[in-house]
Amino acid sequence: MRECIRLHKAHTGESLSFTAFIITCFAQAIATNPSVQARRNWRNQLIVFDDVDVVTMIETAVDGVAVPHVIRAANRKTFSAVHDEIRAIQTRPTRSAQTGGIVDLAPRVPAVMRDVFYLALRQNPHWSKAIAGTVIVTAVGMFGQGSGWGLGFLPMHTLGLTLGGIATKPGVVNGRTAIREYLCMTISFDHDIVDGAPAARFVQELKELIECSYGLTDYEGAM
Repeated sequence: MRECIRLHKAHTGESLSFTAFIITCFAQAIATNPSVQARRNWRNQLIVFDDVDVVTMIETAVDGVAVPHVIRAANRKTFSAVHDEIRAIQTRPTRSAQTGGIVDLAPRVPAVMRDVFYLALRQNPHWSKAIAGTVIVTAVGMFGQGSGWGLGFLPMHTLGLTLGGIATKPGVVNGRTAIREYLCMTISFDHDIVDGAPAARFVQELKELIECSYGLTDYEGAM
């Protein structure tokens, strides 16, 4: 996967979004295991969504404030579409539906009112999906060098992925020692909703998609 990204930049000069690649794989793995993004409503009923709406923070300027953005139906989009959407928000942050409105108003609202709002949001999965997506991806590895884990927490979502650093170290490949890059990822579940077996199947599916460079090969061929 990293080799595909490096080759593309060498041939075209374009830097592909690593976050877009991870989001594409993440959404596809969830689509195969939809129960991992389920929510419970105020009646304690389990609500399972078909579309995977991924909320992520997009840095639009160095040392600037990251913009929250929901990539709608990411499971139905190609890597190219997710990549272009992220680059478009980086160029024009106002394109994101999450800029302005409630997001800008939140810091000015008394804490007790915010707590009531978030409680109501958690009790209504469809409303929560419309405002904050169904899952969250946070990338912190870009701010450091080498190996490193990010600790994720889920105040509003059932499933979250935190991207840490990338380490270069020796490993066993086909019975031989070889230097490889290893990506640190933290996957967080709400265990009151997601059981261990579906979670394990989801993690395995995600691992396989990342290792086979899902979506990148098609993008390279199209170029």
